[in-house]
Amino acid sequence: MKAYSRLYVLTIFALLTALLTSCGLGNKTETKPADKSGSTSSAASSSAGSSTASAPAMPANIAGKYNVTGTNPDGAVYKGTLEILAHGDVYQFRWNAGSQYDGVGVVNGEVAAVSFTSGSSGEGCGVIDYVIQGDGTLDGKWGYWGVNEIGTERATRTSGSGLEGEYEATGKNPNGKEYKVRLAVDSEGDLYKFVWSNNTEGIGIKTGNGISVGIGGNHCGFVAYQIKSDGTLDGIWGGQGSMKTGTEKAVKQ
Repeated sequence: MKAYSRLYVLTIFALLTALLTSCGLGNKTETKPADKSGSTSSAASSSAGSSTASAPAMPANIAGKYNVTGTNPDGAVYKGTLEILAHGDVYQFRWNAGSQYDGVGVVNGEVAAVSFTSGSSGEGCGVIDYVIQGDGTLDGKWGYWGVNEIGTERATRTSGSGLEGEYEATGKNPNGKEYKVRLAVDSEGDLYKFVWSNNTEGIGIKTGNGISVGIGGNHCGFVAYQIKSDGTLDGIWGGQGSMKTGTEKAVKQ
């Protein structure tokens, strides 16, 4: 084996040390990514706690089986069961409370609005639920029994006060086609009558900053449920030819 001089070895060692230092292998420094403006991100700006954006609240999922207790408009008490089935953007409601009822519902914020009729089919019934904005504008979601997608409608008041008055409304059908209609709202006792210029009429009940309107004529009733944090549904209902209302509470089984 060839022998190397001590000076040669020291020279090689010095060169290796300099090479390792220049490559940074012994003391690595992590660089933070730069934002779009070219400045370096800080730990605070990338932390979850510093974010000001919040995700929009997801609509409540009300599907399930419930026990119901309620009062009829004449004050008589009833009990029964309710099954709520999700169908796309809308819900099917099936009651068995002495008699069978079937209907369609939409969820808008903390309200579930339902239109129903007696029997095993809610055909012909529709419902629209509006949120009443501070300027009186009505922002609504609507659905019809047998159609698994919702439509939308925004009605801007042109005359009147409170909820009563004349409105110009624009909307979108479930198939995406847009429409324009005129809307007149009048009070009838504790309820409200809605008449659209496309030959559609409905009866609505106001709860908080919303109003739920059942569509489909006297054979269709309507319910406005407040969706509670524990999943309970507290409702006021009416229609089917009567201007009086009853109450209903549905508790998940």
